[in-house]
Amino acid sequence: MSSRSKSDLIDSWMSITNLQTQINNSIEAELQAKHDLSLKEFFVLYLLAQTEDKKLRLQELQEWVGLSQSAISRLVGRLEAKNCRTLQRDVCENDRRGIYTCLTPSGEVKFQESLATVETLLRDNLSKEQLLQKLSSIATTVKHRYDS
Repeated sequence: MSSRSKSDLIDSWMSITNLQTQINNSIEAELQAKHDLSLKEFFVLYLLAQTEDKKLRLQELQEWVGLSQSAISRLVGRLEAKNCRTLQRDVCENDRRGIYTCLTPSGEVKFQESLATVETLLRDNLSKEQLLQKLSSIATTVKHRYDS
């Protein structure tokens, strides 16, 4: 593979990554402004809300959100302290070493409010037409680079 082809692959990947970053930044800014939440904090609330009993082990959250053990622990600590105590930690009954993080009733309210904001932003930024237009633009750029 020529160095030009390698460069084109990286450029294509960076274009797609840039699109995702733009959308993430837009969501992050709106979550901060309207709900005092980071995108990672929203991810935690979302993941907990998807479970039947509204709880997950810290280790599971860590794996899903992509943070280190200490970072997820700090994030959960912030959500326990701020936002009307949206989360609480419980020790696992079966394994005293395991710690569960639970979504509180006020956390469920916070999640539903922030979910509405995220859904609106995604609808605005990821409508089928807009997404096709953005991806088409990336595809055109890639095609021109490969054809040159």
